Amino acid sequence: MLTWRCRTTCGKARTGVLATAHGDVETPVFMPVGTAATVKGVMTGDLQEAGVSMLLGNTYHLMLRPGAGRIRDLGGLRQFMNWPGPVLTDSGGFQIFSLKGLSKVTEEGAVFRSHVDGSQHELTPERSVEIQDCLDSTVTMVLDECTEHPATRERALHSMERSMRWAERCRRAFRPREGYGLFGIVQGGVHDDLRLASARALQSIGFEGYAVGGLAVGEGQEEMFRVLDRVVDHLPADRPRYLMGVGRPDDIIGAVARGIDMFDCVLPSRSGRTGQAFLRHGTLNIRNARHRDDSQPLDPGCRCPACRDHSRAYLHHLFRCGEMLGPVLLSLHNLTYYQDFMADVRKAIEKGTLDRLAWPEQPADQ
Repeated sequence: MLTWRCRTTCGKARTGVLATAHGDVETPVFMPVGTAATVKGVMTGDLQEAGVSMLLGNTYHLMLRPGAGRIRDLGGLRQFMNWPGPVLTDSGGFQIFSLKGLSKVTEEGAVFRSHVDGSQHELTPERSVEIQDCLDSTVTMVLDECTEHPATRERALHSMERSMRWAERCRRAFRPREGYGLFGIVQGGVHDDLRLASARALQSIGFEGYAVGGLAVGEGQEEMFRVLDRVVDHLPADRPRYLMGVGRPDDIIGAVARGIDMFDCVLPSRSGRTGQAFLRHGTLNIRNARHRDDSQPLDPGCRCPACRDHSRAYLHHLFRCGEMLGPVLLSLHNLTYYQDFMADVRKAIEKGTLDRLAWPEQPADQ
């Protein structure tokens, strides 16, 4: 099984090392999202140069295209996409939740129609684990039922209890191997008692890591932090803690301060494709006309190819002309920024200065 070892602490924040079959990962860590076996527009060698140590893939999308069996026969997801490091795969639960009108959830699992061709599929807890095993996922996530927000307490209770039953089925289906692990997911909406009941149920089953799901779905930062304040202390201190789908820098800092170790989000790559760059002082929209004659780089202190080799004027030109190189370069810039940002977070924890690491709430350039 994979293991996590704490290095230093600063309040509830901590640095550590996640030891896996596919290499060690320093935490807190941000995992770029490679939904369909690629972080859109970015080659794996460039991801390594940016400092990425761990990627996220998705069970739902990969089971549809190109198929879990095909990826297994081609050597697993890492070999298929030429990525040397660890991979965490989302179980498909959130995608099933997102298929409004195309899925039906029962105690057995979820029956859904593919968004690709309309074909019908069934995803049970056992099948989700089996698919992730075919992908050779370093970290497998349990299949859970995502609860919409807002939800009544009764609805959240019903959904959480079903997710806990599914988690137990996933644990039984998981094939233990050295350096691999299965993570449970805490659910329960914004209801404290349900979240704590979920945390207790998962610990009684036993997992190599624990995720907090069902947040960043519209409840707002204050409520998200309140839930984390209530839940994180009830998760094992010797296991990694993962906040799913959260990626705004200020959200990350607040969650790290509450004891979270792992994050993923589409934000850096999706923002890059639409022309938004993350900078130390905020964000910048490269499509803005003010940049068309600007010879300075996006960020003079950044080491990425977009900043090292090109001007804001050139990047502005690429986006205005619809050239694919523009989104590629800005995606790579944002991914580099996020890895450097996480390195700063780790250093701040080690120095005991995390409370001085801040991020502006409003973008600097619309």
